Amino acid sequence: MHGATDREIDAIHAGVESYYSDRIIAFGPVPAGADWDSAITQEVRFLHLLKICDFGAPFALNDVGCGYGALLSYLNRYHSETDIDYLGYDLSPAMISQADRLQRDLSRASFKVATTSPRIADYSVASGIFNVSLGCSSEAWERYVSETLADIHASSRRGFAVNFMTPDPVNDNPEGLYCTTPDRWVRFSTDQLRSSARVVAGYGLREFTLLVNTSNAGR
Repeated sequence: MHGATDREIDAIHAGVESYYSDRIIAFGPVPAGADWDSAITQEVRFLHLLKICDFGAPFALNDVGCGYGALLSYLNRYHSETDIDYLGYDLSPAMISQADRLQRDLSRASFKVATTSPRIADYSVASGIFNVSLGCSSEAWERYVSETLADIHASSRRGFAVNFMTPDPVNDNPEGLYCTTPDRWVRFSTDQLRSSARVVAGYGLREFTLLVNTSNAGR
């Protein structure tokens, strides 16, 4: 697969930023503001993404496409016993503005506007960042996904987790959404990223979670 050009990546970043900035401005810092249908399904996704993490010891976590910081709130509710050095980054300045406002009193957490990872962490997680393809061809969008996964891999010492929508077996897939099967991205993880991957599925949503153990723990 040929890599995406800088112009292609810049155009995708601009489209994604505009889409999600419009959402958060319209709905505010609630699940709909990040294009999720409910807090319940949002937290189901968090539960499975965080299976990549070992909560038995302190670690650093990058939250890719962090939105308004909902994952940080989840971590503080359910994993407060673990010392987590959290960084959330997002394409949308409007999202980061909301995250800073909501989470400003929390220590060991920060938010940044960024298109690529600002630092290396132990783990990275990304929820829903590959779903809205905004009319891109599947070839262009998959080049973008590949380059984004390579960046996440390079900035994750121990592992990372991402999720993808799966095709609807009955109805046509909604226009503007990227749907895929696990095999495509398991192969990418093993062949291109040289990392082991496993899939979590069957948790009541039309999606799967990809958990990737990286090979750079000694870096």
